[in-house]
Amino acid sequence: MARAKSQGGTPATVALERAGVAFTIRAYDHDPGAESFGLEAAQALGVDPARVFKTLLVALDPGLGVGIVPVDHQLDLKAVASALGVKRAVMADPKVAERTTGYVVGGISPLGQKKALPTVLDASATNFETVLVSGGKRGFDLELAPADLVALTGATLAPIAR
Repeated sequence: MARAKSQGGTPATVALERAGVAFTIRAYDHDPGAESFGLEAAQALGVDPARVFKTLLVALDPGLGVGIVPVDHQLDLKAVASALGVKRAVMADPKVAERTTGYVVGGISPLGQKKALPTVLDASATNFETVLVSGGKRGFDLELAPADLVALTGATLAPIAR
């Protein structure tokens, strides 16, 4: 995979470039009427949905955390809470997620967020040479090695998808 240079970039591409990580920009025409941003990305890019991951913020006691799961699955809140070492996790309010990460819902990247949050990546990511995550805006994904995603986010690997 070639290292891509961003055109103007997003905080996610800037973070990847600064770290010297190989990645590929995978852009597509986003349909504002799409019901699932992640499944739309998989279909538009012709990629197995199991390789395309969505970034979800969870409210913890205390604070926030990040769960990254395949777009064709849901986040298991009990599993992510356990992986983060807390008793309970609930989905974060979308406005809080946007304000905390600096990204819009449907374009939240696990990379280049305003504030580093405890992160868990579903263990299924290690089944693939590369995975896709949001690049920081709708219609803009980034393809990279799961090990690089773990390294840059400080993520823990755990089975958190259901």
